[in-house]
Amino acid sequence: MSGLLWLIPAVCAAQFESKPAPPFILRNAATPEKHQIETMPGGVAVFDYDNDGRPDLFFTNGAPQPSLTKSGPPWWNRLYRNLGRWRFEDVTGRTGLAGEGYSMGAAAGDYDGDGYTDLLVTGVGLNKLYRNRGTRGFEDVTARAGIGSTGWSVSAGWFDLDADGDLDLWIVNYCQWDPKTEPFCGDTQAGFRTYCHPKYYTGLPNTLYRNNGDGTFTNVSREAGVERHIGKGMGVAFEDYDGDGRVDVAVTNDTTPNFLFRNLGGMRFAEMGAEAGIAMTDEGKTLSSMGVDFRDIDGDRRPDLFITALAHETFPVFRNLGRGLFEEITNRARMAAATLGSSGWSNLIADFDNDGHRDLFSANGDVNDNTELFSSRASRQRNQWFRNLGDGRFEAAAVGGPAMHRGAAWGDFDQDGALDLVVTRLNEMPLLLRNTLGAERAWVGFRLPVGARVRVRAGGRTQESLVSPAAGYLSSSEPAAHFGLGGNSAIDWVEVEWPDGRRQNLAGVESGHYVSPR
Repeated sequence: MSGLLWLIPAVCAAQFESKPAPPFILRNAATPEKHQIETMPGGVAVFDYDNDGRPDLFFTNGAPQPSLTKSGPPWWNRLYRNLGRWRFEDVTGRTGLAGEGYSMGAAAGDYDGDGYTDLLVTGVGLNKLYRNRGTRGFEDVTARAGIGSTGWSVSAGWFDLDADGDLDLWIVNYCQWDPKTEPFCGDTQAGFRTYCHPKYYTGLPNTLYRNNGDGTFTNVSREAGVERHIGKGMGVAFEDYDGDGRVDVAVTNDTTPNFLFRNLGGMRFAEMGAEAGIAMTDEGKTLSSMGVDFRDIDGDRRPDLFITALAHETFPVFRNLGRGLFEEITNRARMAAATLGSSGWSNLIADFDNDGHRDLFSANGDVNDNTELFSSRASRQRNQWFRNLGDGRFEAAAVGGPAMHRGAAWGDFDQDGALDLVVTRLNEMPLLLRNTLGAERAWVGFRLPVGARVRVRAGGRTQESLVSPAAGYLSSSEPAAHFGLGGNSAIDWVEVEWPDGRRQNLAGVESGHYVSPR
């Protein structure tokens, strides 16, 4: 498999320009029976698999039905190498990442510390761990590493649970599903069928694997207090929300309360979603929560939460007040009216215009592909970029043409300091978006291991970022810390806090560059 193909540009907001995308088509194996898994693919991971300095693209794919265990051409997962100048080459065959089964999400991280980014692929009854061997491609080490099936697995992410320098693995599971017992949902008289509401399915707990440091993992979900919390998980994101130096875990649940797992140390977690104020909206409603990102959006250096949901629910924003508490600011931030008619999946918090204020992005599309038969909504929807105005409010703009968007991730594909976007679309090629305005302002980026934290002071403001590619839904963004500096090109100081707790001050850092301290 090899080759290049160009995509017809879509209509975009002025901030983004559609670029030629790899010739990958996200298949969901749609059937008349409307199997629940069909509406859920697929993810994208942005990472530099060959260490050439350019972020590459990995896409997950569904498998033909009725067989959900073996996949083959042309429904492979795909890896595309970034050749520069917005050209990508399909290297799936020679790297060993074709995969098998009905894949869902992807999480990139160097779990064995050899300097090459590895890949975890989730799926329906099948998870796969691929070890990156550099020039020798990827090796399936799932069995040897002790990674098993965790049911219907959706999103996943790497983080350092115990600050030992090794990346641990969190897997988000959705619900119990069997194609033989799929309920009928729809209207028999009108003659159409729809994908069923989550209430017809039994939820599952999340799964936590501790990295043993020797290439193997141990399932510690029960001991850690994770296994007893049943949800219908969709997205996962990591940050230290209470400032105690330990990384916590936010998990969105579809129609059940969201989780916020506080890291207590000693490999133990306490679920604090309700106490912290993010389990439900201020009205006490559970949402069809989809994607989640966990980063500071108001400049107070406390990580906030941005969550996507379905139409008529709005996309909630939770501001971190400190003291372990959040407040919902969706209406105040002007996000309620902007998102009321949208169904969002993957989402991101990042400074796309490099003005020093982190913006929001959502990949939109309805759950059903025949929504027009029973509502005034459209199945195919446009994505949204929400520009941070710096005063607690956001300004919405549509991005791209209408489609059934699902996964989304950011990466600087042309290395100009402006964060670009890639979005997957059901039964279409992905949307690849070049950021056309971000490079006009000062910026600085840091390529560091997952779990490192960077603090940058410029123009009298200090910004902070945890290197954590897990965000949104099913997807993994470029593992880097990126800072827009606005008009402040002079950097006063930079501090790196390494995953093991060691702190390092960097002198002479200049804007307009990516820095890779050691």
